[in-house]
Amino acid sequence: MRPSPQPSAPASIANPVKLAGATALGIGGMMGAGLYSLLGMASQHAGDQIAIAFLLGAAAAAFSIYSYARLGAAFPGSGGAANFTVAGFGPGWLSGSLNVFQYLAYLVAAALYAAAFAEYANALSGQSMPVWATRLCAVTVVIAFSLVSLLGAKTVGRAASLAMGFTILALIIFALAGVPEVQPSHLTLPTDNWQGIVIAAGVLYVNYQGFGVVTNASGAMQNPSRELPRAMFLALGVVTFLYLIVSLVTVGIWPTSTIEQDSGHVLASIAQGVWGTPGLILISASAMLATAAAVNATIFAASNILSDTAQQGTLPRLLAHSEKGVSNALMLSAALVSIMVVTLPLAVVGQMASMAFLLVYALISIGHWRITHKTGARRSILGAAIGINFVLFVTLFRSALYDSPTSAYALVVLLIAAGLIAKFFSRSSARFRASP
Repeated sequence: MRPSPQPSAPASIANPVKLAGATALGIGGMMGAGLYSLLGMASQHAGDQIAIAFLLGAAAAAFSIYSYARLGAAFPGSGGAANFTVAGFGPGWLSGSLNVFQYLAYLVAAALYAAAFAEYANALSGQSMPVWATRLCAVTVVIAFSLVSLLGAKTVGRAASLAMGFTILALIIFALAGVPEVQPSHLTLPTDNWQGIVIAAGVLYVNYQGFGVVTNASGAMQNPSRELPRAMFLALGVVTFLYLIVSLVTVGIWPTSTIEQDSGHVLASIAQGVWGTPGLILISASAMLATAAAVNATIFAASNILSDTAQQGTLPRLLAHSEKGVSNALMLSAALVSIMVVTLPLAVVGQMASMAFLLVYALISIGHWRITHKTGARRSILGAAIGINFVLFVTLFRSALYDSPTSAYALVVLLIAAGLIAKFFSRSSARFRASP
């Protein structure tokens, strides 16, 4: 008989994160730029079968959610996945490198969400803003919503709840109002395009990476063994349902050629074309709220990973320091995301984020496989998580080499940089400890 997970967090936690707040945190991390900005890129591969690609991505994410929920219940803490790598692989260069890499992956995702915010701000303005103005807009949202993360997990969850409430309502209105406009001839069943659908599922996978954000609040939960998996699967269910409905309405109203043309803000363009200015305002506002909430949740998670990695000795301990409530990890994360927003195009960071998280989740599940005696997880499910994530990663990486080589090369650079950073600071820490 498998042992049960380790005991939950102590019952004496002050102001614990509730189920609703944790679920909203996951939705805020998931319902971001992918839905609003990557539909065009996905349609280049999947055609009008985008909904199937979303469903495949959700199925892949479900296996990883199982792995993360078991790990989060057994090892609750603010660092989330930063603790999972050490638990699975032990302290050292490998776990340190993986922690640095997943930290960088979160930064790429936050840059994607910030760029999407700027795209919809551009659409709402009614005129094409210059490049410098859109990038300034993206940097502004990074800085503004990084400050929200200073208020702690509970406040972040509450802010995400308000933003997601409006966003979900707006998407429901979009879906209901769009159903009568759907052209059945635009909706076809897949024939011989399964490879394109799999590639699109890889592109859209970044939509689901937000489930990992919830584990960063596990240390603030009253009973993480019960509340964590509920929050993660609830968040996955909500966003998957909305993704399916909205993607079906999108391809049902506009042909894929038009979707690809307006890929940066396709939902706003559809809403304006069908319902005029009110539709443009509703969808653009919801997109900006959703992407801003995603920036909030993702930088919050990245900062926690960086702080925990610094406490483990892989990075300078200065990064784990806070002065008057201002976290050094948070400040560095916001600065690096701002640099990425300015230097990397939306399409590049979109593919990079998806590839990075597919690789991270596969590797963390490998580490989890080694410690199932501590978590009680089923190895068959972990094996499925490892296999599915690797297949999607390899498929997307091969596609990126041909269609967007910059994203593939940049991902390799991030991997190498993570290893070198972990190696350098690990040696520096060892020399420091050995000095008299």
